[in-house]
Amino acid sequence: MISISKARPNDYKIIQEIAHQTWPDTYGAILSKEQLDFMLNAFYSEKALADDVTSKGHHFLLAKENDVVLGFASYEHNYQENNRTRIHKIYVLPQTQGKGIGNALIIYIERLAVDYHSTVLSLNVNRFNKALTFYQKKGFEVIKEVDIEIGHGYLMEDYVMEKQL
Repeated sequence: MISISKARPNDYKIIQEIAHQTWPDTYGAILSKEQLDFMLNAFYSEKALADDVTSKGHHFLLAKENDVVLGFASYEHNYQENNRTRIHKIYVLPQTQGKGIGNALIIYIERLAVDYHSTVLSLNVNRFNKALTFYQKKGFEVIKEVDIEIGHGYLMEDYVMEKQL
């Protein structure tokens, strides 16, 4: 059975490990190795993760089965000072995808969003990421395309997706 729990600072290492295992599988055919390395270092250093929590109001969750962490997510309520909850990160180990872990994380965040009185759940997904169809099946709709400059000449080419709550 999958359980969801709040992550703590001592869990940052496992979040980093999952990101480093998941990203090459998820983005290896989409991004160059250099961009992949740049983004992993920028988004998943201990400093970046701590800053996400302490300065940006992100909350991290861990998805476990038999006390083994198989995935994580992060979210933020009151995103951009609007009545919405934003999913910033959601990754599940490649070998465990299809077991309902991503679904469990989204359902958990959606329940938190409803309890927080958010009216929208939003996220970004790379336009070439096969997870796009997963999000569509979960009720998310593409509302626009964005190109986000992240430094060193790299772009995140994303869809912004929303689900009404």
